[in-house]
This record gives sequence, structure tokens and C-alpha cells, in this order.
Amino acid sequence: MRRLTGRWRIAAMDMWDRDAIDLVEPGFIEFAGDGTGQFGFIAVRGWMDCRTTERDGRTAVEFSWDGDDDGDQVSGRGWAALVGDATLEGHLFIHRGDDSRFRAEPFVRADRPDGR
Repeated sequence: MRRLTGRWRIAAMDMWDRDAIDLVEPGFIEFAGDGTGQFGFIAVRGWMDCRTTERDGRTAVEFSWDGDDDGDQVSGRGWAALVGDATLEGHLFIHRGDDSRFRAEPFVRADRPDGR
């Protein structure tokens, strides 16, 4: 998961436009080196349990997650795969709810709310 490790900016999702994705904060997905991670978009915030794998010959991660959606407990699953060196493509599923493909790019300083 080394090449996936870090914070990625959710640039697009099938189900929601950019304004919705960034409703509370800039949409993101982040993978830590210890097999955990987190993501946030709209009013959804999730904490992930990740497993490294390959998908179509690309470095990938599959994950389960739990979190909240505007105060309601939610959970689900998903995956993300590295496309080239600068893009992630994946799919996020909310248990008994919506699901959406997504595309993410490495965060740049201007995207981060804390400026780091």
C-alpha cells in the first residue's frame, strides 16, 4: 500500500457533483501505512480497515469502513486502485444505501483546509 499511502483529493464521484462532495470540507480519502484510513465527503465521514491487493495488475486496496452521515451511524465497503502515478479510481458502497465510483488525485497545498 506504500504508493497509495497519503491523502488524496476526491475530484469526482458519479453520484454527487463537486459542490456536494465538498459540502463540509474538501472531499478526501486517506490511507495510512498501518492498514487504516479515513475519508470524508458531503456529510459522510468514515474510518477504514484496509487490505492491499492487486486489481487488473494495478496496486489496489480493498476496505471495509464505519462512520457517520450527518450524525447517523453508517458502514460499508469499497476499493481504490492506482492509475499511473497520480490518480486513484475506486468505488465506495454505503451499506443498504448509495454507492458511487470516484476519482481522486494527490492533495496539493491549496486543497488542504489546514494549508499543509
